[in-house]
Amino acid sequence: MTSIIEKRLSLHQCLAQREQENDALRSQNLQLQALATLGSATCMIAHEINNLLTPLTTYAALAVQNPDDAELAKKVLDKTVRNCQRASKIMQSVLAMANGQKHQREETCVKTLVEQVFACLCRDLSKDGITVQTHVPDDLRVACVPVQIEQVLMNLILNAREAMLPGGGVLKLTAATDAAHVVIVVSDTGRGIPTEHLASIFRPFFTTKVGKERPAGSGTGIGLAFCRRIVDAHGGEISVASQVSQGSAFTIRLPRNPPHDRP
Repeated sequence: MTSIIEKRLSLHQCLAQREQENDALRSQNLQLQALATLGSATCMIAHEINNLLTPLTTYAALAVQNPDDAELAKKVLDKTVRNCQRASKIMQSVLAMANGQKHQREETCVKTLVEQVFACLCRDLSKDGITVQTHVPDDLRVACVPVQIEQVLMNLILNAREAMLPGGGVLKLTAATDAAHVVIVVSDTGRGIPTEHLASIFRPFFTTKVGKERPAGSGTGIGLAFCRRIVDAHGGEISVASQVSQGSAFTIRLPRNPPHDRP
């Protein structure tokens, strides 16, 4: 009898010790998750800020080369102020997303979102031989966090531009509604994505850009993963259809009624 009691006490002690060890491991896991989140947020911020700084640098260099062009200088300064304000919003947005915070959605004009993105690009795409076609109804609205959806559109537009260089092509952005969603499509006539890569295209750090196809500051594999994270946070979906040498089309489906409004 004494032996059985001693064994039970020993088992209880072992169980208590294992529980303490599990608690310690759970605590370490939470710390590691926080570090991983911080790392992801850092990559996202770097990617998004680079999207703003790269065209600004080109624009500023052009202004330096033309010191007597007052109109160009004013345009550069206006875009610099606008993009600095946007960069601040992006950093706040990305960090809040990484921390699991929720932003207040607001009814936003889709056409305004598109116009804001092109205004921030600081680049006339026709100079790259790219024809831009936009078909967005004036009255189309969607419940979203505006700066986040602008980030998605900017990523897709920049990717489309890069896919069509150096030969140029057609970049088309359309928006419409179906029964329950606002559907936005960004398509290009660029080099396309190999079929074997389509399943991985939204995976963090996956990139198809290697060697000469990978200019400095591009091909990090963060942009599309970031796009999916934003769209998922809005209760939506993002998908891609592509053929090599034919181009790609990215489709975003955002709920007309945000998730928290659903029954």
